[in-house]
Amino acid sequence: MTASAEPLVRIVRGSLTDEELAALTAVLAARAAVAQQAAAAAPIEPIANWQRLERRPAYYSPFSWQQAA
Repeated sequence: MTASAEPLVRIVRGSLTDEELAALTAVLAARAAVAQQAAAAAPIEPIANWQRLERRPAYYSPFSWQQAA
């Protein structure tokens, strides 16, 4: 990962109290933990979406149920 020059969070107006800073830190830490768990989850293997060409019909009607998928 590359570090950017800009900060992740910037206070535009006013100043944070200790309680507000603690709440913001808790929210950001919880979101980072959820993102890390999602990244650690096993990837889902894609379903093979191929067919043998000789088993496919040459033409499907535009209104055919095969085209609905």
